[in-house]
Amino acid sequence: MSTLVLFYLAIVIATGLLFGKIAKYFKLPNVTGYLVGGLLLGPSILGIIPEGTIHDFSIISSVALGFIAFSIGTEMKLVYFRRVGATPIWIAVFEAFFAVIVTLIAVVIFFAVKGQLDMIDFRFALVLSAIAAATAPAATIMVVRQYKAKGKLTETLLSVVALDDSVAIILFGIFVAIANALGDTGTATPLWLQILEPFIEIVVSLGIGAVFGLLLTLGCKWFTGRGNRISLSITMIFATIFAAEYFHGSALLAAMMLGAMFGNLSSKTEEVNGLLYFVTPPIFVMFFVLSGAELNVSVLTAVGLIGIVYVVFRVVGKIFGAWFGAKVTKADPVIAKYLGYALVPQAGVAIGLSLVATQVLNPVMGAEIRAIILAGTLIYELIGPVITKIALKKAGEISIEA
Repeated sequence: MSTLVLFYLAIVIATGLLFGKIAKYFKLPNVTGYLVGGLLLGPSILGIIPEGTIHDFSIISSVALGFIAFSIGTEMKLVYFRRVGATPIWIAVFEAFFAVIVTLIAVVIFFAVKGQLDMIDFRFALVLSAIAAATAPAATIMVVRQYKAKGKLTETLLSVVALDDSVAIILFGIFVAIANALGDTGTATPLWLQILEPFIEIVVSLGIGAVFGLLLTLGCKWFTGRGNRISLSITMIFATIFAAEYFHGSALLAAMMLGAMFGNLSSKTEEVNGLLYFVTPPIFVMFFVLSGAELNVSVLTAVGLIGIVYVVFRVVGKIFGAWFGAKVTKADPVIAKYLGYALVPQAGVAIGLSLVATQVLNPVMGAEIRAIILAGTLIYELIGPVITKIALKKAGEISIEA
């Protein structure tokens, strides 16, 4: 391995540390500083880190998301759901569903006003709006951690972002199946099987996470030393990510299930999380700085008005859906008022789904959807953490700014 890779990683971490400090000075979340620092480093602006090198570091993203998903999963304790019932589940369903429906209606109206609404454009609207359900948990978790947020809103937020990906995958699978059925895609896969595929992906992912979660629980009884337990935990997270990708599941969902199984079955959850807390900071810094470096400012000029429609109305749908879900389930008023604003970030899962979109639509429309999602990611990832912080602060769940 070339030592140049180590040099680039040193630059990445140093940039994260510097811009994290600058963000704190302006009372912004650290993650916003990491992303801005990465944006400056990347090919889009200064080009200090070449585009090819950024792609070489993709393993860092997988590892970081694995740790984040595991951390979220350990918070998903059955005792919590016994206390609050199905409220987070229903809110997750409603916020994802309304994000899709509101975006779909807005995009369809946009094409109708332009006088371009035909079956091709309707299929485009179906696929684009299906991606609106996805939410990125990483930035949200980092904000919660940095400010040590605690309270009903924070509890519900962590549960909803954990459940969100499952709902998003299902909705995307259904809408893409409908889009396929409306067009001549050349696929011989029956409609019912296309709709069933996302459910299979979720079951496979949860099954993999459950198996490794059980192994981690048993292993922590055998290995009692701190060093052994932290090594075992990292082993299980890595193995879960590999198995999920190998069997075409979702690494995020599998790692969350790994954490959920461990969190519910083991009494060593807090100890292990505490140990991992000292390992993960440089990984998270690298992840967000590299995520910023991947952002391309030029996509903003390529998306046009349809991109603005997507970016705005996805957020409108998320806010309304979270409010509606909270009202229906009679959740605390603070949840109804602020939860939707903390669901703005969108990144990895959405980008992955946009790649599927290129296989469903013609190459031109597929490329347009990808550009819209990349532009949305740039906007959401930069402003999302700030909005999340404001929502948590207004809810009274951030007392001391870190």
